[in-house]
Formats: sequence, C-alpha cells, structure tokens
Amino acid sequence: MIDHAGIQVSDPSLSRVFYDRALAPLGYKMMVQIPKEHTGGAAVFGYGVPPKPDFWVSEGIPNSPKVHIAFRAENHQQVDDFYRAALAAGGTSNGSPGPRPHYHKEYYGAFVLDPDGHNIEAVCHESK
Repeated sequence: MIDHAGIQVSDPSLSRVFYDRALAPLGYKMMVQIPKEHTGGAAVFGYGVPPKPDFWVSEGIPNSPKVHIAFRAENHQQVDDFYRAALAAGGTSNGSPGPRPHYHKEYYGAFVLDPDGHNIEAVCHESK
C-alpha cells in the first residue's frame, strides 16, 4: 500500500490553483503547507482527503520524464467533474472521460496534463 507520493513543479502558485480546483471534485484539498525554513526555501504543500495528505507538490525542477498520478474516484460523475474542473483550472486534455476496457472491464478514467505536463488522472473502477 502506498502512503504518499509527490511531484516537483516549476511554478507552485500556478500549480496550487490547478490542484485546488482539479482535485476538489474528488474530495481532495490542500491540507498542509510546510514552512520554507524547513524546505530550503521551496514551496511544499500536501493534498489529501482528511485526515491526512497523501499527494505532495514541491517547488523545483519538474520531474523528467513527467509523472503519471491517478486519483481514485468513487463514481463516473466524479471523473467527469474532475476533468471539467482540471480543464477550467488551466489543464490540457490528455484523454476525455470514458471507458478504458483495454485496462479492465469497469475502468472509467480521464486524463489531464497539469501546468508542467504531468499526466494527472481520475479513475473509477466501478460500473457507474
């Protein structure tokens, strides 16, 4: 079981706006901002569904190759809402919401590139 994961981004302010909006339909919110005196001056913040963050965004040189992170959605509507919110927050479509039967029969996902080109996905593994 994975406890947490993270990415590095070039513009933490832009990424903060993107992730605040894109992850909200999935119940995620920014929960922790680490003081810069503890990070060597870099912006670091953690998102999660309370009570703890499990997705960390750090200011730095964006990961290369770009990272793919998939967030679990409870239903297809959350996937659709994530996709719309992520595009409205400045993301770029990398695969509109829909079934992906080549992964498995019930796979329903949507893919968006964040401001640094990381492939961010919302996925539901249930039928509707």
